[in-house]
Amino acid sequence: MRWQRWNRKAKLWLWVITLIGVVAAMPLGLSRMAMEKSSNTIEYVFDHRDIVEVAELRPNPKSFLNEKVDLLKESGITTMALYESSLKELMQAGRLTYYNEKDAALLQGKLPDERVNYTYVLFNGRVEEEKIGPLLREAYGRMEVPVRNWSFDGRPGLIIEESLTAAVLKTFDFDPMTIEELTDKGFHILPRFSDRVVPYDSERTAAQLERLKSYGITRVLFDGEKAKGVSDQSALHSLDSFGELLKQYDIGLIAIENLKKPQQGINKLAYLTNYNVTRLYSLSPEDSIEMTQEGIADRFLLAAKDRNIRMFFLNTMNQGSADTGLLNHSVDKLATAMSGPNGVIAQLDEAGYPSGIAQAFTYEKPSWEKPVRGIVALGAIAIITLLISAFIPHISILVFILGLIGSAGLFVLNSSLMEQALALGAAVSGPTLALIWVMNRIYSRTIGERRMVGGEEWTVGNPANEPEERTQWVFPSVSIGRRIGIALNWFIVATCISLTAVPLVFGLLNNITYSLVLEQFRGVSVLHLGPIALIALYILLYEGNEGRGVIKRATKLLRQPILVSWIIIAAVVGAIGFYYLSRTGNSGQVSWIELIIRNWLESTFGVRPRFKEFMLGHPPLLLGLFLAIRYRAAWVLIIVGAIGQLTMVSTFTHIHTPLYISIVRTLLGLGAGLIIGAIFIAAWIVLEGAWRKWLAPMIRKYSA
Repeated sequence: MRWQRWNRKAKLWLWVITLIGVVAAMPLGLSRMAMEKSSNTIEYVFDHRDIVEVAELRPNPKSFLNEKVDLLKESGITTMALYESSLKELMQAGRLTYYNEKDAALLQGKLPDERVNYTYVLFNGRVEEEKIGPLLREAYGRMEVPVRNWSFDGRPGLIIEESLTAAVLKTFDFDPMTIEELTDKGFHILPRFSDRVVPYDSERTAAQLERLKSYGITRVLFDGEKAKGVSDQSALHSLDSFGELLKQYDIGLIAIENLKKPQQGINKLAYLTNYNVTRLYSLSPEDSIEMTQEGIADRFLLAAKDRNIRMFFLNTMNQGSADTGLLNHSVDKLATAMSGPNGVIAQLDEAGYPSGIAQAFTYEKPSWEKPVRGIVALGAIAIITLLISAFIPHISILVFILGLIGSAGLFVLNSSLMEQALALGAAVSGPTLALIWVMNRIYSRTIGERRMVGGEEWTVGNPANEPEERTQWVFPSVSIGRRIGIALNWFIVATCISLTAVPLVFGLLNNITYSLVLEQFRGVSVLHLGPIALIALYILLYEGNEGRGVIKRATKLLRQPILVSWIIIAAVVGAIGFYYLSRTGNSGQVSWIELIIRNWLESTFGVRPRFKEFMLGHPPLLLGLFLAIRYRAAWVLIIVGAIGQLTMVSTFTHIHTPLYISIVRTLLGLGAGLIIGAIFIAAWIVLEGAWRKWLAPMIRKYSA
């Protein structure tokens, strides 16, 4: 039929469109690599509140605090993080002391007034009253809580006309005395804003940012689940106002790595500030105590190199031990880990990440990018169409047209969702088409009946590259050397087909939002299971028939009786699949053996190839291709080998990883996988020879 001929010819043009999309994505990749090189300075931040809380439980809190702050400065810490203050934090810092009604009466030698329940504040001196008093009056006045002056024993104070429980919940401005003390010591200040100061006041916030800017503030970090301004956005457009103020004062944002969910409002503020954002990794208090210094250095180096982290946030805590009777902390340990010739700072500096104030990546969106990404999108639609037509022939043209219409409609509704959908479709299509191509090559060489001719195994069928009308050819099994050559050739071609998806993925997702993980590639589980399931389906239903008789074969398969062995196999496959999926994503778990191998690879090559790729993927595929020419059951290894092909593509879906790192990682994985696969093949040849020469004759002799 004419329609069928058109669709057969359309497949060639679909591959041409796919390759044009691949070529178009290359300048986008170069643009991204230039962006990733635009910032390499690392900023080391310590949580000042943590040190204050540790010092509070020491015999001499003030001297302990000063000593440890100086130690951290000497170790190379450049920045201190400060929170908006509260009564509790101001008392911990030694600015004031507060009392409830009963304690204040006891302090004055009076009986408590049963008619009221007020909060009483005494400043530690006149300087504290001058600098901290306005913070309290402003905060309580904003909440319409009456405040009046009070004094005791020559010390100035305030009476706050609400209960102590309510008074300590109020959030004040940043402690100006602490800011001055730390800047005098040479620290950069990182303010941690919250969204607890409501209602939002744009004039107050502008004055606050202007004051902080005078101290050299370059970025803000948010405390809690919300960015400042989120709560009043609907009523006051506070998020828009805060974003404009940040842009006005040239103050950037910080995105925290590995949060369960992003802080609310961070994406909008990032957009309003032209993506003046730096990514931060936080070392938890527990890790700061339990991890070794070498472990901390390795983790920081990996984060800077592999995940574009440019700020490291260090925490500490009090940890009591009943066994030793000591109250431990990690300040000294962290100072030692950071400093010295083998410390974190020296190692990162040697790797090309000098210490300083973190800068945002230089992000530009040239005018040519949008039409080029449109061409990449066409390439993605084409490769997805090729995958669908591999299972449902003769509808290539229709699917491509529907893909164009659907993508255009989705672009109008949500362009980001369209890009992610096409990226996922292309990522699944590349490895699947590669293995379908492999299976078709195998079918062309092995389809038919095996028989012995003159003591040699021959195959009856239609050999490769022979005319279709000559249907009963007899040809000998291929020699070992030839089988190795064919397997290697098929592996290389399949890898090239899989890798066509890579430029389409990073071309579609070429946006600063993905590099900053404000948006992420969606469908990780689909990518890790899709190609495996599709190639298994192709083998079961489409073996050598190009889509003919699929329904008949599926019906026959469904009518097969369920055997106990099938149930056992399904349980084993399910367990393996669950373990495989548990390893995907950032939260995947790995074994201790794999951790040892990972660390060795990292220290040896500088870039760690993916374990699933060079151990679980490429070697089984290469061995399967070698065996498939002779043994039909080798398709099992080919399905397993799909892991390596899809993992190569999956590597490039981690857009926050520098592109050149992903390229090197993939090449190392291919090299290591080929070496291990060659070892597997050599081992099989030896074992097969031993079986044929000694074991098989021995079994036949004793069975007879």
